[in-house]
Amino acid sequence: MMTMGLRVTGTAVWLYEETGSGADLAWLGIIELGMRIPANLYGGALADEVDRKKLMAATQAASFTLIGLMMILEGLDSLKIGHIFVITAVLSATSVLGGPARSSITARVVPRSHLMHAVATNTATMQIGTMITPIIFWLTSLTPDLTLTFALATAMAGTSVVLPLLINIDGRAENPASNKSRIKNIINGLKYVKSHPILPGLYLLDIGVTIVSFYRQLFPIFADQLFKGGRATVSALIFANSAGGLTGSFIVMFTRGYKAKGMLVLWATLLYGILLIAFGASTVLWTGMLVIVALGATDAVGMTSRQTLVQLTTPDHMRGRASAAHSLAAMSANGLGQAEVGFMSDLIGADRTMFLGGAVSIIVVFLIWWLVKGVRQYRFEEVPSETAADFGKINPEDYKQSDLRSHK
Repeated sequence: MMTMGLRVTGTAVWLYEETGSGADLAWLGIIELGMRIPANLYGGALADEVDRKKLMAATQAASFTLIGLMMILEGLDSLKIGHIFVITAVLSATSVLGGPARSSITARVVPRSHLMHAVATNTATMQIGTMITPIIFWLTSLTPDLTLTFALATAMAGTSVVLPLLINIDGRAENPASNKSRIKNIINGLKYVKSHPILPGLYLLDIGVTIVSFYRQLFPIFADQLFKGGRATVSALIFANSAGGLTGSFIVMFTRGYKAKGMLVLWATLLYGILLIAFGASTVLWTGMLVIVALGATDAVGMTSRQTLVQLTTPDHMRGRASAAHSLAAMSANGLGQAEVGFMSDLIGADRTMFLGGAVSIIVVFLIWWLVKGVRQYRFEEVPSETAADFGKINPEDYKQSDLRSHK
């Protein structure tokens, strides 16, 4: 997270200082999104075919090499705009290529009884990385150029090449998918997700809510329209959101005994929708920050619970592709949500946009609860002697026959 954060922030700042063009930054974002979507699906198929540890190491090796190249070019005052676009395109793909491998390997190293803790810890780690990175960037950017920023990112990427190889398990999936036709494997993964009794509902829930409520990249709008503030207000809201996400990650650890994991997702998302309405009604900064903390916490609970359900209900040889489908839904919804919330804020105001987003989110929750019975009926059956990988040796049809109540 820190490697990626320093790379993304560093390249964006370098490009804007070099060109002074917001359009160039927009193109940089379009390139990132365009590369990430196919790479994410491809990475899901790879994670079910090859050694996941080596795949994680390889993607970090790409970061180590290309960020190191930017460091050298910046140090020699030879870094060009074209370098930034090409390197961003490659690293946007490799940064998500290893994501499904990281997600799917978690269930191989912890018992099912502690999987929720493992996913929550991973989410907390990401939040901590997100909170620390701006501080590191600020300190390293005090120098005349960004050589030190890129150097530190290179060092972190180098460490991340080695760490996955130290995981003391077999990195290959059980009964790995054939690599004779990777496109076919990707299609089979999408078909598996479509036939699953839980996952389509979870992904549709994420998409339906995020499209009308994606506020995280639009804090400048809310700082101006709701609180009449500037950069300091934006920074306060960003910090509050990260603090809430970290808090929510730890809250999840206390839900181990709550067997209705699907309902936990629905309850968290319902509260999220209610809080969106409260945020739209906020006009005082400190109350708005408290609501943002709560929004970040409920979002983290919902996200962590969704990721855990993917791990719990997917066989090991499909876990990479199922995780990739989850990431694809989230990335697509984030992009569409940023556009929708930004446009609607200009059209009807930020407050009414949040009112609308909250109302639609609540409706989406009730629709998923009503139409996708697998989500509301799922019950977590703890089998202490087994890992989630052992548990995942069943067919989605088994869930339907058992009504999602017994998974022995």
